[in-house]
Amino acid sequence: MTFLIRLAQAIDRFNDRVGRKTAWLALAMAGVQFVVVLMRYVFGTSEIWLQESILYMHSLLFMLGAGYTLLHNGHVRIDIFYRDAPPERKALTDLAGVFLFLIPVLVALFYIAWPYVTASWAVLEGSRETSGIQAVYLLKTLIPVFAVLLLLQGISMAVHAVAVLMGLEATKLEQPRKL
Repeated sequence: MTFLIRLAQAIDRFNDRVGRKTAWLALAMAGVQFVVVLMRYVFGTSEIWLQESILYMHSLLFMLGAGYTLLHNGHVRIDIFYRDAPPERKALTDLAGVFLFLIPVLVALFYIAWPYVTASWAVLEGSRETSGIQAVYLLKTLIPVFAVLLLLQGISMAVHAVAVLMGLEATKLEQPRKL
């Protein structure tokens, strides 16, 4: 079990690192949006690739940051019973949630998205706009990457839940972490 706990901790560190790096995209996205608005309303011009870059950054921010959010207990949860539950019940709830909902949905998402992504890569799909970003295939690749990052974090969550149930570690499921 110690190997699994170390593996879960490594997954936690990885998703934490990915999330922290990805969070900087929010600042970049706000800056680019400011430039787009300035160009449009002050100078009367616009660049399609600049506008599309906001979509790319937004996608990266949410798709790559999902594992980080799950790690830090930031996803929306119905908290009627969970909030006041003892650590063992929280661990059981998380374990059931991972195996009954999270893993099946992510496996299905990956399975359904894979042909969509490979078809996009086969033609190196680009923007419909001539001056747009010609890397839509990279954007679509975020779907399976999202599924893998969230699946890894779900596995980590399950390992931590089992460790709590076995008394090997205290619960880390208390409150969402503030940045």
